[in-house]
Amino acid sequence: MNLIADILLAAGAFGAAVYCSILSARLKTFSTLESGMGGAIAVLSAQVDDMTRALETAQGASDVSASRLADLAQRAESASARLELLVASLHDLGDAPGPVVSADPDPDAAEGGRRMRVVRQRIARDRLEAAE
Repeated sequence: MNLIADILLAAGAFGAAVYCSILSARLKTFSTLESGMGGAIAVLSAQVDDMTRALETAQGASDVSASRLADLAQRAESASARLELLVASLHDLGDAPGPVVSADPDPDAAEGGRRMRVVRQRIARDRLEAAE
């Protein structure tokens, strides 16, 4: 019985030794910087640095675009105010005779249809007012 217990104890010790040697080999490859997990961490760190630089560049470009957009919006608002002033000054000119539309039958029209003709009248120069 002692002999069987000693054989089982020796087999367990031998199995533990094999397990420890395999674990040691795996830990060595895990900790090397060239091919193991350390290398992956170094590569990821370099990629994070590159992405940080790219993000800073994109933020700078977006700041420039935002300032240009704000400038264009300001210019559009000032142009809109000028256009509103011009339209308001056109309303102050008064009623001027506009184009007269008359309907003349067209002898060449198919199926008796009618074609509209626009007749324009010239406005006398003494009726025009200058807007400032």
